[in-house]
Amino acid sequence: MTARRRAATVAALGLAPVALAGLAAGPAAAHGSMTDPVSRVSACFAEGPESPVSQACKAAVAASGTQAFYDWNEVNIANAAGNHRQLIPDGELCSAGRDKYQGLDLPRADWPSSPLASGNHTFRYKATAPHKGAFELYLTKDGYDPTKPLKWSDLEEKPFAKVTNPKLENGAYVFDGVVPNRSGRHLVYSIWQRSDSPEAFYTCSDVVFGKDSGGVPAPAASAPSDQEIAQGADKSTVDHGGHGGDDHAQAAGAAAPAEKPDAAPSPEPADNAPEAKGAGTPSAAPGPSGENLAETGGDSSTTYIAIGGAAALAVGATALFGLGRHRPAASGGRHSR
Repeated sequence: MTARRRAATVAALGLAPVALAGLAAGPAAAHGSMTDPVSRVSACFAEGPESPVSQACKAAVAASGTQAFYDWNEVNIANAAGNHRQLIPDGELCSAGRDKYQGLDLPRADWPSSPLASGNHTFRYKATAPHKGAFELYLTKDGYDPTKPLKWSDLEEKPFAKVTNPKLENGAYVFDGVVPNRSGRHLVYSIWQRSDSPEAFYTCSDVVFGKDSGGVPAPAASAPSDQEIAQGADKSTVDHGGHGGDDHAQAAGAAAPAEKPDAAPSPEPADNAPEAKGAGTPSAAPGPSGENLAETGGDSSTTYIAIGGAAALAVGATALFGLGRHRPAASGGRHSR
């Protein structure tokens, strides 16, 4: 080893504690999932990835494996930047087009579901690592068939609820929305687009208005408790110091997947959708390329999943030396991030 290399190594080791301190004090990357109404991935995680109870979750685990459900809070696209319809193909909305979560796209009428009524409803989105950003909630149209793959055209064109920087209560974003009139089984699709990053998160929540007219019995969905989340954390590969531990994140500045020729256009801004209660105004901060980005969210009451010990050292070393593995997503169809 040359003198120069030895000096570099000593300097790096000396900086490691500084990196660890920064990780401990700084905010984590955004992760989470809808828990009211309960998302598919949350329901299956709550049932237990190793021994799911419902037939739908058993099928989802068989298709995706157990790891996808230990990583229940990371159904995302790293470089979405609002281009949701261009990046996610029809039939793959619930997985965000990721092979890892393909079990969530299974078309069936027996997914664990939550009761929902038309009118005012308080929504909850568990934020295991909060950030500022905007939520949009879409509802399936009349005539929705849960036994067919979910397409963008199955959703109403504009969200029935949208909110920017909702309040955090007990580790969850809480906001109100007015649910349109529906009957029978439907699906609520949520998009959480971060404002301090191009990353976005997606959920599918199966809901029933009144009596389920589908004729297929389905269990009630349950959200994971804080205890269940804590117990499953050691089996999660989600890296809260970055975009995740399973190589799904595109490298910063990498080209986004090419738009499919028949891709549906981006939804128009839902200016007529009611702004949900609990919304705040994002505070601007200069981004890396000079654009205005919202500051990282959370407050003194926010609880982040801690990274400690050897795991923190590994993340700190990765942050220092840029050893994180990244690969761009394939264009079109299913892809890994």
